[in-house]
Amino acid sequence: MTRPYAEVIGDPIAQSKSPLIHNFWLAKLGIDAEYRACHVRAEELADYFTRRREDAEWRGCNVTIPHKQAVRPLLDTMTRGATAIAAVNTVHSTDDGRLHGRNSDVHGIYRALDDVPLDDSRIVLIGAGGAARATAFALSKRAPAYVVILNRSVDKARRLLEEFRLPGEAKPLGAAPEANLIINASSLGMTGQPPLPVSLGNLPPGATAFDMVYSPLETPLLKEARNRGLRAIDGLTMLVEQAGEAFATFFRMAAPREHDAELRALLTA
Repeated sequence: MTRPYAEVIGDPIAQSKSPLIHNFWLAKLGIDAEYRACHVRAEELADYFTRRREDAEWRGCNVTIPHKQAVRPLLDTMTRGATAIAAVNTVHSTDDGRLHGRNSDVHGIYRALDDVPLDDSRIVLIGAGGAARATAFALSKRAPAYVVILNRSVDKARRLLEEFRLPGEAKPLGAAPEANLIINASSLGMTGQPPLPVSLGNLPPGATAFDMVYSPLETPLLKEARNRGLRAIDGLTMLVEQAGEAFATFFRMAAPREHDAELRALLTA
């Protein structure tokens, strides 16, 4: 017997904690549905959505590395935010059968940095992919003093600055320049991915390091930050916040956030 389901797609996908989060909420609410992880390679992406369009039990999917930008041509509509960011992390099927994309990463970024000053700050952003685009969009709605984007492709980083009209410069990966906040929006440092070749020696006391990677939860970047006495923010806050937005979209009920402490203990066990 089939039942409603949603899922997360990506390549790789084994590291995803999204099934644990969504299934935890489904159990708390007593909803007869499930949330899965689905390994989808780049060449399989179009076929994946063709098949899901015909599945009456499919409620939608979250999209993770490396598909957040590639998914856009396969959708029928997108929110203005997702269009501006040019990256999608949540897809759902509308009542009339169309595929609609949105980006809830911005919400997760703001919540993760809720008490970190962004206006008038010097910020280092690592990466220029989908998560970095959401971060650049979020920063463009504030007033940072200067943003340095570190990326393997300096040209791609420079285009990101120009597109979102951020004051700053693009540099290759290496030692982070002096900044109040450093954000890793790349997959570097994630389990199964290359290490992140960025050091924090130039960051002053009181600076903050935020790593969107959550597998491992204690990334080398965050470990170095803590060893230097800096504030460290892991990727779980952003992950849970964007998951809450997606959960309401898929299952049409608000996530039971009153259980956040129990959920975090489960995620960090």
